[in-house]
Formats: sequence, C-alpha cells, structure tokens
Amino acid sequence: MPASSALKGLCAAALMVPLAAAAHANGKDPLPRVDPATVGLSPERLARIVPAFKSEIEKGRIPGVVVAIARRGKLAYFEAIGEIDPATKAPMTTDALFSLASMTKPMVSVGIMILHEEGKLFLNDPVGTYLPQLKDMKAAEVTTDASGKQTVGTRAAKRQPTIQDLLRHTSGLTYGGRGTTPVHKLWPAGSGSAVLQFTGPEFLETISKLPLLHDPGTVWDYSLSTDVLGLVIEAITGKPLSAFLSERIWGPLGMTDTSFALADDKKGRYARAFPNDPLTGKPQTVLHAGSKPIKFECGGACAVATAGDYIRFSQMLLNGGVLDGKRVLGKKTVEYMTANHLGPQIANNVALTDPSREGYGFGLGFAVRMTPGVAGVSGTEGDYNWGGAYGTFFWNDPKEQLTVVFMSQGPGAIRTYYRKFVNTLVLQALVE
Repeated sequence: MPASSALKGLCAAALMVPLAAAAHANGKDPLPRVDPATVGLSPERLARIVPAFKSEIEKGRIPGVVVAIARRGKLAYFEAIGEIDPATKAPMTTDALFSLASMTKPMVSVGIMILHEEGKLFLNDPVGTYLPQLKDMKAAEVTTDASGKQTVGTRAAKRQPTIQDLLRHTSGLTYGGRGTTPVHKLWPAGSGSAVLQFTGPEFLETISKLPLLHDPGTVWDYSLSTDVLGLVIEAITGKPLSAFLSERIWGPLGMTDTSFALADDKKGRYARAFPNDPLTGKPQTVLHAGSKPIKFECGGACAVATAGDYIRFSQMLLNGGVLDGKRVLGKKTVEYMTANHLGPQIANNVALTDPSREGYGFGLGFAVRMTPGVAGVSGTEGDYNWGGAYGTFFWNDPKEQLTVVFMSQGPGAIRTYYRKFVNTLVLQALVE
C-alpha cells in the first residue's frame, strides 16, 4: 500500500475513535472502561452532556467540568469539557485537580468508621472522650432586652455532643457564615476560613469557649463537626490526618492525586475558578488557589482530588466497602452509614443546604434520599450524595448500581444549579 494511502487509512481510523477516548487520553481510566449500552446507558443520550455543558461554558457561567459515570462497577463515561484555567484558556483534562471543599467530609467520615470497626471509638461516646478541650460544651441562651438588644449567655447542655452527632451534623456546632443570629456571629464562618486562621489546637481551644447553637441531638445544622472529627482521628492515631487517610483509604484505593496540599509538580493540573462570581460579579476565591498555606488539615473542607480518584472512593462505597480486592469498610458499616440517622426527635434542615434536597435525611457523612418523590431532582429511594462549596458533587444510587462524580470550580450559589443540571443529564441517559 502506498505511504499516502496508509496515512489516509490511519487518519480515517483516528476519526472513528470515540470522543470519550480522546477526552480521557491524558489520564488513566480510574475503573474498567465499558460500552455504555452494555450497562444500560444510552450512548445517544449521553452525547447530550457535552453540548449542554459547552453551552453553559460559552455563556461564561462556568470555566470547565469533568464528568465521570460508572454503572455496575464499570466506567461508562469520562469527559473533560471546557477550560482548566479561564486565564490561560488551557483545555480541561480528566486528570485535573479540584479543591473538594465539603466533599472532603465523606472521606473523613469513612476514616472515623474505620476506627469504629477497630473498636477504637464508639459512636455514642462524647467527643470529649477523645478531645478533652470539648468535654464540657455549653448551650447558647439568647436574651433580648426592652430595646431589642440581644445578649448571648450560656446554660448547661442537655447532653454533650457525641461522635454520631458530629457525623450527622446534630452536634450543636455550626458554621458562622450560615446564619445571622448572635450565636452564629461568634463562630468561625467556615472550614476554609478557620484553617487559614487557626492551628488544630487553636481551633479546638477557640470553639471550646463558644456556645452550642442547639442542644446536641435536636437539630440538623451544617457545621464544623467534620473538622473536629479529623482532629479526633489525629488524637486517636497519633498521626496527621493526611497520613491516616493515605494509609487506610487513599493508598489502598489508588487515589494517587488526593491530598491536603497542592504539590508544586501538580499545580499545572489544578482547575481554576473565574476571578469573579458570574452571578453577582463579586470577587471569589478557592482555598488552594491562594498563596496562604493551611494551618491544619481540616476534615471538613481541605482536600484536593481528581474525578478519577473520587470515583474510586465512591465506587468502593457502592461496592459495600471494597474495591479491587482492597476492603476499606465492612458491608454492614456502609449500610449503616448510608441509612438515615435523623430520627423524629431531630429537626431536619438538610434542604437548607440545597432546596433540591427536600425529602432527604442524613446518614453518617451523606444526605440520604427518603422517597423517590418530594426532592427537586430525580432519583431513587436510598441514593446518597454530598457536594462542595467550590462546585464539586457526587452521588451513589445503590439500587441502580450507579455512581457519578462531577468536578468544577464554580463557587457561589451557581453550584446548586449544576448539581441539578448534571443529575438531569445523567439520569435521562439511564434506559434500563
């Protein structure tokens, strides 16, 4: 065959390579690749995802995204869309690194349950058992005088917050930035701000003096609880949080890019947000994009990871605690974690984090769907999810054997829009 004909044949063959293969060529597939049709996902309907996100990107609403979908343990879709850095216009890659924000929490929750399985802690133990600084937390008592001035006092809490309270956000701790009451104003605004201001011991000393917003076990309130759990892990193991997670979760699962620090040799793969919020026009920042180093490894918001790493973590959970022969948790432990832990005595405010979570309860690290209806997005009873303030999101659907990881750097209110957006695009492609 003439050289020119051979070249034409090679070019024609190259044109036949699926777009998905081209998109993930810059990184190794995190799970075994499969034809989507063989696991009940329509290739034609999956093809709607790229143009839908390209339209959003062209409108200047989001720089770029990575979407990973696995069903029945196989990777059915793995696409990078848009730009990794809006300043340089460099294309997004499937091995891009993202600041996870609160998607750190599920990993730390798994770390706590590893220690629970080993008998090193019990869920109904008061947190002060492991962190003496927090052994005598007081509850807030707000009084209002005749002029309307409010004063925050304290009273004895009805009981002390437990490890279970911390896992399910019923501890009475709060995020100062999530409310306007006098009590909220006393607390650190969030994990990201706390970690730049305090060392671990300073953080514990600070919050030990603050009044609980609610009595433990009475109200679901999103909070600094998982940051405390990270320090519980350090206190029990005598190791930095990153060392423990690397040894027991990240290493066994092959999550080679997950860490609490953005290494110099990986900064070129770090996804950047727009400098200004596309909805408000106000400046916005992402934790690892700044020059300030974190002062402790916060369990509530401080990790970075790729979509590939995180889908290995989520697949492990979907598999009942095991992946590629590496068991991280027992089957019954995962079932327990992904059950609803908000009994009738607990005020359920989960939907305050995202209106589409109406009808969800909360397990030990995840929002858990209680009914197929009610919520503002489609789903299955028993599916569970969580996301991060910078735009990341994941969910598992055990009944459908489906796990989805969505990565973007879109801080601000727009992130809740894209949770619904990706949910709709993925589930409309599920045909059997």
